[in-house]
Amino acid sequence: MSKNNSSQEKFKSKIGGQALIEGIMMLGPNTGAMACRLPDGTIDLETWEENNGKGAPWYKKTPLVRGCTNFVTSLVKGYKYMMKSAEKQMTDDDEEEEKKKKDKTETADAAEAAADTAAAPAEEAVKAPAEKKESSSNDIIMYIGIILGVALAIGLFVFLPKWLVGLIPSIKEHRILRSLLEGIVKIVLFVSYMWIVSLTKDIKRQYMYHGAEHKTIACHEAELPLTVENVRKQIRFHKRCGTSFIFIVLIISILVMCLVPFTVTWQRIVASLVLLPVVVGLSYECIRIAGNNDNLFTRILSAPGLAMQRITTREPDDSMIEIAIAAMKPCIPENKEEDRW
Repeated sequence: MSKNNSSQEKFKSKIGGQALIEGIMMLGPNTGAMACRLPDGTIDLETWEENNGKGAPWYKKTPLVRGCTNFVTSLVKGYKYMMKSAEKQMTDDDEEEEKKKKDKTETADAAEAAADTAAAPAEEAVKAPAEKKESSSNDIIMYIGIILGVALAIGLFVFLPKWLVGLIPSIKEHRILRSLLEGIVKIVLFVSYMWIVSLTKDIKRQYMYHGAEHKTIACHEAELPLTVENVRKQIRFHKRCGTSFIFIVLIISILVMCLVPFTVTWQRIVASLVLLPVVVGLSYECIRIAGNNDNLFTRILSAPGLAMQRITTREPDDSMIEIAIAAMKPCIPENKEEDRW
């Protein structure tokens, strides 16, 4: 075993991340950061406090409960900063067009605000309602996007597998076999979907940023200085990746559905939705066990997710590694124990 791998086994960081559009988001125990490569080649960095800088609340630390809360939080933050990273890729022409649209909206809002707040200073009456409305509109769009994304996932990975397997004659008589077949269909759909989207140019680049994120975390866990040269040498596969988590969710869902006595398709769909928090909670605990231990069981548990990362991560170039390092550095707490997984 190499020196780097040996160090990595000794220290595991709480810091996790997500690839964005020409950027990376990192979330540490107390600080979050988003670094993006702007169209002019410069690096834009945003940081914010996580958990008010006071560490994770109880519901993010309690076994089983923390799986669901962390999953929902990651989903919301991931979508939010994905949209932000997309906005940062706008060119001057795009920004000018967007500005014109904003000006028209603000003019209409200003007229309405002036009628309602005649006693307030003119400048405040114009700006505050427009900014508030824009923020509310962005939040509404974000949550609509999340709801549509979750609905699509439920359609593909809950409804479709159960409906397809339900078409097989006499399958109702074999509950466990049906659960296994549903699980196989889910896995085939998931792998196929991830492979197909990986063929597009934009997703390929995002997967390269995903690789940069993993390699940078690996460098940090190996307790090496965060330099492009050191990061480049690291492996791009990580046991605590979101891809591995999804695979564990699929495996746990198969085992849980084997215990469900319902045989009618719509009943099994409802049962899957009701039991989803349980599946997510159990899966989160499993990925923690896999991340903290190295034995035959955890290797078997991690193997499908690690194999899947050959699709969902790509070797990054040095410019992407620079972005990952920029996002990682603000998230590292001064007290190393706060960062220990």
